[in-house]
Amino acid sequence: MERKKILLIDRDERRRNRILNFLSALNYEVKESNSFEEISPPPSPPRTPDFVLLSLPHLNENIIGLLKRLKNYWPKICLILLGDFEKADAALSLLKKGIIDHIAPAEHLLAIYSALRSESQKRKLSEKNYSFLQALQKLHLKQKEESKRASSLEEIYSNTLENLMAALDLRDVETFGHSKTVAKYSQVLAEIMGEKDRTSLENVRKGALLHDVGKIAIPDSILKKTSPLTRGEWEKIKLHPVLGFGLIKEINSIKEVGNIILYHHERYDGNGYPHRLKEKSIPQEARIFALADALDAITSYRPYRKERNFEEARKEIQKNSGTQFDPTVVEAFLSVEPEDWKKIKYETTKIIPGIEEFLGEGGQKKRVKE
Repeated sequence: MERKKILLIDRDERRRNRILNFLSALNYEVKESNSFEEISPPPSPPRTPDFVLLSLPHLNENIIGLLKRLKNYWPKICLILLGDFEKADAALSLLKKGIIDHIAPAEHLLAIYSALRSESQKRKLSEKNYSFLQALQKLHLKQKEESKRASSLEEIYSNTLENLMAALDLRDVETFGHSKTVAKYSQVLAEIMGEKDRTSLENVRKGALLHDVGKIAIPDSILKKTSPLTRGEWEKIKLHPVLGFGLIKEINSIKEVGNIILYHHERYDGNGYPHRLKEKSIPQEARIFALADALDAITSYRPYRKERNFEEARKEIQKNSGTQFDPTVVEAFLSVEPEDWKKIKYETTKIIPGIEEFLGEGGQKKRVKE
């Protein structure tokens, strides 16, 4: 596999060398510079980088102009800003306009690697979705002549939606893998509650994977907002179950999938949304998913709070039995030990092991034993 090319621009020589050593050890091809002069005139293929890592202490009009020219030179490259900006609005504006693709702390090596990995995955998914959409267009034309192609068309739609859901997860590095994790939790809970049919369990998995597909229609400026949402923004967020159901109802008639997408924010006590359903009027698969979703949320890191362990999650879920959660689903959840839920999470997400052990004090690489 061809090594990804990175252009690293940072005036701080110590930090530049530290980042270079770290990324080189991860098999990236890194070219370094200490100034913007590196990009004028731009290199031609095959020397064009896949990524530009640019460390900036602040943003002003001159720097923003340089960033725009950089995107004009290389419209297909991924531009990642390294720094902590006092004026978040300026950086957010650049993100929304597509001038930059990501922001990561300049001193945080794992955050830089996460940004690179996330953007690589998004590009792969984008290419795959493009291939799916091309195949879909061809099938649309053939469907007019051959009705038997309808089942193939539905399968391609399903695959496209699953890839779109993975792409949605990748809009935020902090929540990457969430859909895959809650899908596994939901399947486990459904089995504990007596579901043995493999098709039904697979439908629960698909519904859990696609539960937030409606967020595709919600702007990044709302989804990624770090300050409190306005009432209007919160009302837009609350539309995503209905929007998601609308996306799949014409191409996927599987009941369990639609029920999870539409009802996954309903509460057992009737205080959820969008329809304020109560108790058994909420489909069982949606009641199962609600607990699975909460379990992953409680035990996962978020920028606004630290993750809690599975013992604390157990207490929190038990406390909300009969209000937020169906007591029968809570009983099924409590029948599995916290350590086993933890094992399911890490076996599902397949997080790269040992990366922190690979780094010594201050982020320096340790010698690896042969």
